Amino acid sequence: LMCMFFAGIIPVLYLVLPMIAGLVMVIIADEVNIPWAFLTYLSVSLLSLFVVFDKEASLIFIMFFGHYPLLRIFISKIKIPVLRYAVKLSVFNICVLAFFYLTVYVAGLTAMLEEINEMGKYGGAFMLILVNIFFVVYDFNISAFMILYRKRLKPLLKKNSHRRKLPKIRNVNMRCLTRNHYWHII
Repeated sequence: LMCMFFAGIIPVLYLVLPMIAGLVMVIIADEVNIPWAFLTYLSVSLLSLFVVFDKEASLIFIMFFGHYPLLRIFISKIKIPVLRYAVKLSVFNICVLAFFYLTVYVAGLTAMLEEINEMGKYGGAFMLILVNIFFVVYDFNISAFMILYRKRLKPLLKKNSHRRKLPKIRNVNMRCLTRNHYWHII
């Protein structure tokens, strides 16, 4: 949610911060499980609609960057590589087109439509090709991030996550361990 909140504060990063929030979903799926990650996606999506100033950033998180890293786990189980990439590209194109129609026709943000019309007759097709290239790079980076996380970051975080041990208290009457007196003992 913090990534999504900062997307509203720093408008230049309205695409990067939802991507990072999506990577957090992958970490949650890896550390806890996929249902918890999906529940986190739903709660962040709902809260980002109310908290984030940039509604386009929250909409792109809801429409693609939030759920795709979780769907990708299931899509990667497809054995045939051509079919796997076809499913990935199909999911992406459906999400992008749904995002476009929701942004332009439902939310009324017509600036995107005007920018595409300025490119000429084939502006829409050109933009779709560009975002598909972007998607292939993004998909590769999710794989690279997960390898980096599992091999480097996870062991580093586990090593440094030791808890501070409290000093042992000897000869303490149990009656003084009430809420008011506990902090005086430590």
